[in-house]
Amino acid sequence: MTFIKVSRQISSVARVGIATIPKRLGASAVVIVGIAGVVGVLVGLLAIGEGFEKTLTQTGNDRNLIVLQLGARSEAASALGRETPAIISQAPQLARDADDRAMISAELLVGASLRKKTTGRESNVALRGIGERAWGLRPQVKLVAGRTFQSGLHELVVGREVQRQFAGTELGATMMLQGQAWTVVGIFDSGDAHNSELWADTEVLGPAFRRANGKSSLLVRLNDSQAFSAFKVQLSTDPRLRVDVMTSRQYYSRQSERLARMIRAFGVTIASIMALGAIFGALNTMYSAVATRAREIATLRAIGFRSVPVIVSVLLETMVLAALGGMMGAGIAWLLFDGFSASTMGSGGQIMFAFDVSPELLRNGLLAALSIGFVGGLLPAVRAARMPIATALREL
Repeated sequence: MTFIKVSRQISSVARVGIATIPKRLGASAVVIVGIAGVVGVLVGLLAIGEGFEKTLTQTGNDRNLIVLQLGARSEAASALGRETPAIISQAPQLARDADDRAMISAELLVGASLRKKTTGRESNVALRGIGERAWGLRPQVKLVAGRTFQSGLHELVVGREVQRQFAGTELGATMMLQGQAWTVVGIFDSGDAHNSELWADTEVLGPAFRRANGKSSLLVRLNDSQAFSAFKVQLSTDPRLRVDVMTSRQYYSRQSERLARMIRAFGVTIASIMALGAIFGALNTMYSAVATRAREIATLRAIGFRSVPVIVSVLLETMVLAALGGMMGAGIAWLLFDGFSASTMGSGGQIMFAFDVSPELLRNGLLAALSIGFVGGLLPAVRAARMPIATALREL
């Protein structure tokens, strides 16, 4: 019965307090807008990391492996020996095509300077030389216009994001790279980080960039996913090789971790500073609300209302304002940032991606808003409950 009585008291006091919010519209708006700003900034900044990480992690999978120079953290920093592809292609763990050729693509990653359509400034873009079996190793990559390049020719296929953002990359265009003319013969869409790349024949790209004998990485596929350990042991124990191997999912996850972590730390720091201001705004608003309702609260306590219902009711009032601000901020962040295109530097060049305002981010934004409301309302709630009844009844 005590629980039911307390619940009824909380409901009664909370209804009265929430009903008076429109009468304090200016002060209430300060809390709502302040919390909306915190949530909007937090969700917007974290959406950068989410989008970047999502783009990279969906580029890899557990079926393909990437072989890099031992100790290299990325393809751009890796240089494999000239004979490395031939040695590794003999490994019995590798899958083979219908012609009994190992499913392996020797690849070279370099940078190409292109002019952005929006600013006219030069920016670095990843230019990847691929082997003839690269398309079979990446079935998600589809030509959406034109054709693939012919082996031995200075021809390029361009990722859809590169074609969209950079001048001189349309189908049939000719661009100068390392003093040589290259023709765009196709546009592809991969739905991942490869959309930020140009592709060419690795045997043509290498000499053009003075990397004729070296490759950055090998992309391979095993005949059995359980053969990874045996394949890794074979490579590590071969005295002719100094390489490391990992799944492509592991590789791209590692590439995204550092930047995503930095963005999250920056977002949380900025949002925390703003949250302090929102908390002070909530404190000021709720202290004013308690002061204007002092006689009302004292009267309720005088006729038998306990302190707990008073505390909870004030907190609920603040949490309602916080929830409104949180929903406003989350909604604005979703409208403005979800799917917004951006780019950042990755291994070899820019990586173009879209902000991702995920349901998890929206949920975390609302939780942050409610936390601010709780902290901002706690002290005024305690003050309201501890105010001497006689003193409060004498207040105007």
